[in-house]
Amino acid sequence: MSFEDYETLPTNNVLAHMTAGAFAGIMEHCIMYPMDSVKTRMQSLSPAANTGVTGIRDVFFRMVTTEGVWRPVKGIGVVVMGAGPAHAIYFSCYEAIKDNLTSRHFMNDAFSYGAAGCVSTVIHDGVMTPTDVVKQRLQMFNSPYKSIVDCIQRTYQTEGVKAFYRSYTTQLMMNIPFQSIHFMTYETATNFMNPERTYKPTAHMVSGAIAGGVAAAVTTPLDVCKTLLNTQEGERKISGLVNAIKAVYRLGGPFGYFRGLRARVLFQMPSTAICWSTYEFFKYMLISSKCYDSKTILAEKYHPKEDGLKYSQPGPPSVSEPESWVSNVGRELPAISSNSHLFNNSLAFTTVHKDTVTNPNMLDFTRS
Repeated sequence: MSFEDYETLPTNNVLAHMTAGAFAGIMEHCIMYPMDSVKTRMQSLSPAANTGVTGIRDVFFRMVTTEGVWRPVKGIGVVVMGAGPAHAIYFSCYEAIKDNLTSRHFMNDAFSYGAAGCVSTVIHDGVMTPTDVVKQRLQMFNSPYKSIVDCIQRTYQTEGVKAFYRSYTTQLMMNIPFQSIHFMTYETATNFMNPERTYKPTAHMVSGAIAGGVAAAVTTPLDVCKTLLNTQEGERKISGLVNAIKAVYRLGGPFGYFRGLRARVLFQMPSTAICWSTYEFFKYMLISSKCYDSKTILAEKYHPKEDGLKYSQPGPPSVSEPESWVSNVGRELPAISSNSHLFNNSLAFTTVHKDTVTNPNMLDFTRS
C-alpha cells in the first residue's frame, strides 16, 4: 500500500480507527496487566505493602506465593470494559485532529501531534479514570474488595460518585504531558525509522517502545500521586493534587515521587509497543480491505462485463483526461428502418455514438 493509501485515506474512516483503537487498548492492558499490578504495589505508600521486598521480581513473587497465582490479574475484567471504548475514542479523535492540523500547515507537525494528543487525552481519561479507580483498588495489598461489582458498589455507597473522578484532574495533569511527549516522540521516531510512512511492524513497535519509555519516566511523580488518590491508602482521606503531593513527600520524602519508576518504564515500553503495533496492524488490515472493496466497486461500476462492449480506457480517469473515461460507453439512437417494397426484409441502421470516438464509421447492422 502506498503512502497516500496508508496515511491519507484512513483519516476519513472513523470506524476503522475506532475498531483498531479498541483492539489496541484491550491488547495493551490485558497483556501487561500483571506488570501493572506490580507497579501499583511498588507505588503504594503503605508500609505493609512493601515490607521485605526490594524489586519487581520480589513483589511479583510475593503476590503469587502469598495471595495466589491469579492475584496479579485480579480486576482485569474492568480494564477490558474500559480500555476498549476509551481507546476507540482516543485514536479516532487523534487521527482526525492530527490530519486537520497538519493539513492546514499553520504549526509545526510535531506540535500538531502534541496538540492532537492533548485533546484526545481529555476525552480518553473521562472514560478511563473510573476504570483506574476500580482496577487499582483491586490491585492494592490486602484489598477488601471481592470482585469488580463489589468494589463499584462499596465505593459508591461509602464515597459517592465523586470517588470515581477524584483523580481526574491529576490524571489529566499527568496524561496531557505524557501523551504529548508520547505522540511527539512516536511520530518523530517513526519519521526517522520509516520515512516512507508505509506499514512496517518493526518500526511501529520500536517507535512505540521509545515513546512510552520516555513519557513514562518524565511523568512518574504525577503517577505516584494519582495512585495515592485512587487507592486512598492510610487513615486520612486525601483529595486534590496539592494534598497528594504533600502526602507523598511526608510519607516517602523526595524519593517517594519516584517509587516504581523502573516498573513504570518497564510496563510502558512494551505496553505502548503492543498498543501501536496492534493499532497500526488493524488500521492497515481494515483500510486495505476497504480500499480493495472500493476499487472493486468502481471497476464493476465503470467496467461492466457485458458481451460485445469493449473499452479503450482500462481504469478511472486521469487528471488530464477526465471526460474520456466517463462517457466512453456507446449510446444507441433510434433505429431507422427502410419500408421500400424492393426489400422483403427491412434493414435497420443503428449508429453507435461516443463522446470519445474510437471508430467514427462504426455501424451496427441488425435484422428487423
